[in-house]
Amino acid sequence: MEQLDQDAGARMHDWARDLWPICRSITGPGIRQTLDWLETRLPGLQRHRFATGEKVFDWTVPQEWTIRDAWIEHESGQRFAEFSRTNLHVMGYSGPIDAELDRADLLSLIYTQADQPDVIPYVTSYYTPRVGFCMADAQKQTLPKGRYRAVIDSTLADGELVLGDLLIPGDIAEEVLFSTYICHPSMANNELSGPVLATALAEYIRALPRRRMSYRFLFLAETIGAVAYLSRHLDHLKAHVQAGFVLSCVGDERAFSHVESRYGTTLADKALAAALHGRDSAKRYSFLERGSDERQFCAPGVDLPVAGFCRSKYGTYPEYHTSADDLTLVTPTGLGESHAAMRSIVDAFELPPAPHVTVLAEPQLGKRGLYPTLSRKQAIHPARFRMNVIAYCDGTNSVFDICARIGANLSDVVAELRVLHEHGLIA
Repeated sequence: MEQLDQDAGARMHDWARDLWPICRSITGPGIRQTLDWLETRLPGLQRHRFATGEKVFDWTVPQEWTIRDAWIEHESGQRFAEFSRTNLHVMGYSGPIDAELDRADLLSLIYTQADQPDVIPYVTSYYTPRVGFCMADAQKQTLPKGRYRAVIDSTLADGELVLGDLLIPGDIAEEVLFSTYICHPSMANNELSGPVLATALAEYIRALPRRRMSYRFLFLAETIGAVAYLSRHLDHLKAHVQAGFVLSCVGDERAFSHVESRYGTTLADKALAAALHGRDSAKRYSFLERGSDERQFCAPGVDLPVAGFCRSKYGTYPEYHTSADDLTLVTPTGLGESHAAMRSIVDAFELPPAPHVTVLAEPQLGKRGLYPTLSRKQAIHPARFRMNVIAYCDGTNSVFDICARIGANLSDVVAELRVLHEHGLIA
């Protein structure tokens, strides 16, 4: 399998630290701050704007949310749920409040995760007006009796939904799509791992001496951002996207996960299956277990060839949507391994779409130094893998088909095809 790029993993982890403090939501200053950061590393990143009230297919762009500060203060002066300590203390899209409350009324405004009493849950109410705080259940249960002042300094007002779009052109107009989201506050795996992986992949692709394919990167608010982008660009995407990948929860060191497209048969599904072949505990999930923007890209009538790529799949790991999803859960090694897996897919797309051998009959590998010169009885011939690759380079199989046919990992087949191409055996 491919070599792990330790520097890439460390670099991505540093980027996640940079982005960690920003309070992101589906709209608002946090989205713009994050796009500002991305643009410093990805020159040419374009912004698309959708005004509050704009219809995007069956959805309507909501008001823009701005949060400035929040806290709960007991009559003794002790403070709880301070936004300045962690932005998870405020329910996403909470309306404003500045009110004196008794303990019983206050408790109705505090959301917790009772089965995980020591973590702060991530809770949102994007499309139904609410006011709310989030707190560890253990702390909520010990709030002292008495009067409280509850303050959330926030604004809901007409504004805009903004998303980022980067196209890296190649020799042909056909595209590989990478989509990730920038709409969650301070969580590391279920937010920052996707954008930093996408940024590192874009840098890798830009550094290629020549590109066969074109590559598109989307940084958007989950669900509403994807729907909005599709509402303006669906015809182009349907005409040009050959395969797409939603990058989500890609920074921990647990099992790799493949979330299928609607029928699980697209080129993206083949690519992910090949890239994850042979990896310990890699898991494949049906589209029935979807949860990120593969929902939008694969919806009936949209039908783009898009699959989801994760480490621990969203919703399946205990830290998901809590304050425990932090920068200790996401590691340079976890990010680096995800980068290596997706890099192998990019490398595969840069090869001919259906490689074929340039000679008739079995090529003579020995004269090219590609075959042992001593013949003897062996259980497994040392050139068997090379010969198996050649056997299916008949111009009808993609690189991913070859991987499936011979039961091999994508990076190994890509490396072999490069060797064969260097020796003039693959067109």
